[in-house]
Order: sequence, then structure tokens, then C-alpha cells
Amino acid sequence: MPHARLDAALSAEVAALLESGTGKGEEAVIAAVIPPRSGLGPRYRIAGSDQQFVRMNSNSYLGLSLHPTVIAAEETATRQFGAGPGAVRFISGTYQTHLDLEQRLAGFHEREAAIVYSSAYAAVLSTLTSLITPETVVFSDELNHNCIINGVRMSRPESRGVYPHLDMDALDRALGESAGSAKRAVVITDGVFSMRGDFADLSAINEVASRHDASYPENVVVVVDDSHGVGAYGTTGRGTEEETKGEADVLVGTLGKAFGVNGGYVTGTDSLVSFLREKSLMYIYSNPITAGEAAAAEISVSILDSPEGVEMLTHLREMTTSFESGLVEVGYETIPGPHPIVPLMVRDTEQTAALVGHLFDNGILATGLNFPVVPKGNEEIRFQVNVGHTQADLDYVLSVLSDFEG
Repeated sequence: MPHARLDAALSAEVAALLESGTGKGEEAVIAAVIPPRSGLGPRYRIAGSDQQFVRMNSNSYLGLSLHPTVIAAEETATRQFGAGPGAVRFISGTYQTHLDLEQRLAGFHEREAAIVYSSAYAAVLSTLTSLITPETVVFSDELNHNCIINGVRMSRPESRGVYPHLDMDALDRALGESAGSAKRAVVITDGVFSMRGDFADLSAINEVASRHDASYPENVVVVVDDSHGVGAYGTTGRGTEEETKGEADVLVGTLGKAFGVNGGYVTGTDSLVSFLREKSLMYIYSNPITAGEAAAAEISVSILDSPEGVEMLTHLREMTTSFESGLVEVGYETIPGPHPIVPLMVRDTEQTAALVGHLFDNGILATGLNFPVVPKGNEEIRFQVNVGHTQADLDYVLSVLSDFEG
């Protein structure tokens, strides 16, 4: 049956988004990867263009998606087990590589157990909707990722509150005011806030949570999504926990950013993981990552947890510091911090689009972020440094930025 009126309405909505500058537009399609050479990092070719690009918008902070050992592990496991899992895990879709990966992740994070999901988004949604009951109060940082916002909305708690970004006094008051009204309290935060590169002080959150824990029969539970943190910073890549000397009761991570593969995971106690295997809907009813992806991810964790991984992190810190200081030197505003997300704060939608276009014309892939992805007035370009970048790469990006006449 034709749907001409619906198609017209949908097309009009997309056109309005694009006209306002908040639409995402066509996606750049990567057609080829050119290996590093002559002191330069990898270059990327976009479909329809012969130009080679420096990629400044990748979550693959450690470059492990291109690591030959990681690729070989995926190829070997795929030949052994096939290209797809064939079923959800409780039916017949669990492979030895899934179990090996979960054991490796639990050991890496010094937890009793881990559980792997098809994505970090699925891990967050499924964990929150399982843990949050009608007798739970929830407190969420105002700049938390969309997956957390939607996970809380879908959970239907007894009540939910949003505290100002990183405001521990507000969180303290909220937990105190809700004492006695619910069995369980859940404090949920990003580890690293993906639009800005700043991070939650987990030590401070632990202190606030412990102060009110006795007031809730089923505890104050701290849930942290550290998808951008794990593997990207901290002396050994343990992310926000390592950086702030704090610990999550429930730690969510991803395999698709610093680890360079695909999927998400949760680590915690044996009881927590056993509960999630029985209750979390996106584990029960959705296919897992493939056996090959699990094998590749297990190797990525092993590389990070080795002298090679320490060398990667050292180089990443050096490049991040260099680029951050370089932005300031050429006259741009940023949010300083140790994480390789380095935002260039433009604070104007049209100017953001113009600067992204200038970078693209000069062979640099960068992503502008506008409302509603970020609050109005916080429009920015989110640069992401990775291990593949060299000083020559970053110097070139800074020179292009200094030439911009907006």
C-alpha cells in the first residue's frame, strides 16, 4: 500500500532538521584504509573522492581495529566457528570464545564475573531495566549518554532525579531526601562524558553513596558506563576507576571503542551476572557478538594488559597533551583533561558546520556536534586522538585550524 502522505511528512521533518543545522546529513563512507608511512599515521579514502584523510573522529583510541594480531584472531575463530552465532546464547549461541572473553574481562577489571552483549547501548539498557524496579529511586547526571537516559525512562522506577553535572552536593541531598521511600537506590553516571571528555569522580560518588547506603534496604548501587574510559586513559587503561581511585558496583564497558572490535559488557559480582543472564532482555532475546569478534576482543584486552599496551597509552597521552595545548595556542577554546576526547568549543551551529567543512576540504575527518546532541551554546567539534596519530598528523590539523577564517 502506498504511503505518500507519510513519506511527505517524514521528508519534511528531515528537511527541517537539515535546514536548522541539527541534521546529521549523509554519512561519509570509508572506501579504503592506507597504512602508516613516512612518519604519518593511517589515511582514509572516502567513497567518491581520491583525497586521503586524517581521521580525527574515531573511537578506536588504541588503533586495535587495525592491529594484525587482533585481525588474525578474528579470522581464525571465524574459520573455526563460522561467521554468525546462529542463535541467542541460552539456546545454542554461546561459543568458547564468548566464555574466554568474559573470563578475560572479569580478570582485567578485578571482578568476579562479566557478561557480554551485542553492544554497549544494549548492555546499558538491559542492565538498567533489569536492576531498576518500581521500588527503586534513580539519580542520573544531567549530561549522561542517551543510552542511560532511555534506560532510565524504560525502567519506570519509583522516582527519578537528574542532578547537575558532577554536582556531588546535589546528589548527596537527593539521596538524603529519598531515604525511606524506596528499597533500592541507583546512581548512574557516565565514566567519561562522551561529548566533552571530562569525567565523573568515582571516589567522590562512592563517598556520597556510602553515606546513605544504610537508608536503603537493598543498598545504594553505583552504576558506571565507562565505554569511553576503559582502554583510553589511566596508567594501565582501566579508565575512570583507575584515574579517580573509585569503583563502580556495576561497571559497563564497550568492546567497540578502545578495544577496536564490537559489543558491550558488564562486570560485577557472580550474583549480578547470574541475575543479568536470567533477566536482561537484550541478552536473552538478542544475538551475541560473533565468535570471531569475541576472539578478537579477547586478544585486544590481552594486548592492553601488556607492556605493548602501556607503550600505547604513553603515546596516546603524549599526543593528547600536545593536541590540547596546540588548540589553545592557535586561539581555540577546549575543555582540558587527560582523556583523548579533545573538544573544540565553537558554541555556534553555523560556525561549527563551516569549520567542519573547512577541515574536510583539507583532508581531515571531524564531527561537529550540535543541539540536541549537546545543549544549546555548547556546539563543538569533538576531536578524538588515537594511537595511530603522529606529531606530524596533529601539527597538520592545527595548521588547518589556524588558517580558518570564519
